[in-house]
Amino acid sequence: MKVLDLQCRQGHVFEGWFGSEDDFQGQKQRGLVQCPLCADDHIEKRLSAPRLNLGARAPAAAEAAAPAHPTATAGAQGPTSSSDAAMLPPALQAAWLALARKVVANTEDVGERFAQEARRMHHGEVEERAIRGQATPDETVQLLEEGIAVMPLPLPVAAKETLQ
Repeated sequence: MKVLDLQCRQGHVFEGWFGSEDDFQGQKQRGLVQCPLCADDHIEKRLSAPRLNLGARAPAAAEAAAPAHPTATAGAQGPTSSSDAAMLPPALQAAWLALARKVVANTEDVGERFAQEARRMHHGEVEERAIRGQATPDETVQLLEEGIAVMPLPLPVAAKETLQ
């Protein structure tokens, strides 16, 4: 199994697991390798360290002394070291993906009928419920002018699918 560090054109970094380099290249050529945040299929491999499983070993003294749950060291001023800064983007990406999945799990997808359904709920024609869907920029402006609260929220493809 090859675990690769990958990156899309927008700079999102993520991991991909493949049976071999040929599997990765084949899936990439067929457009099957996509960024889980923005669905970009222009993916590049990043440098990554190999992982070698050489059997069980006793934990090193430094590892044993490290806390089981690392604490955040970045305060209101931002990251306190370059290693903190390197950890922020993946953590933010993971938080965004978790939020997007929560939205998907707790809303009904009404697709292109979003503006219609939002108006029907606003006018009391149907019971209010949490919905999501697509609206054109013009429809969004019209909804806001009518006093209907809407919020654009681009959902990544990965949030809409179950991970395997």
